[in-house]
Amino acid sequence: MTDVRDSVYRSGCPINLAVEAVCDRWSLVVLRDVMFGDRHYFRELLAGSREGIASNILADRLRRLVDNGLLWRADDPTHRQKIRYSLTEAGVQLVPVMAALGSWGRRHMPASHELSARVELLERGGPELWDRFMDELREQHLGVPREPGTPSVFAELRATYAAAAAEAGLGQTG
Repeated sequence: MTDVRDSVYRSGCPINLAVEAVCDRWSLVVLRDVMFGDRHYFRELLAGSREGIASNILADRLRRLVDNGLLWRADDPTHRQKIRYSLTEAGVQLVPVMAALGSWGRRHMPASHELSARVELLERGGPELWDRFMDELREQHLGVPREPGTPSVFAELRATYAAAAAEAGLGQTG
């Protein structure tokens, strides 16, 4: 193990290390969009950003997330200049963290009803649903097959959001 004093990190504290790896605003938003939004390409992430991330910030955060081992990048076989971003196992294992962060935000911040719907589903489903979702993400991002016949958590999340958005009279992006 490398001595933390010889590394780029401020300390060897596990909380500090996690914060340094994922906890700037844009990194979490990018991870959210890859994880829950099924976005894998720079243009998808840029165009789909509700928060309006700038292209230079997105490029920097994608590079950082790859460098920190949370995303991996691969050339897209359909187009020479396209890069596909996918979650690594470490990125997949952030599902419970993202669920807890979303729950906190829903309870303590002025979150919209339609954007809270998926968080509520994750809260109700708890660790069992998170595990199923992580298995689905492993299949999608890492090529690890999940148990045949397992219902899609991603489809449940999409349907939950769509119902809440329709209830609020909104479109179905998000």
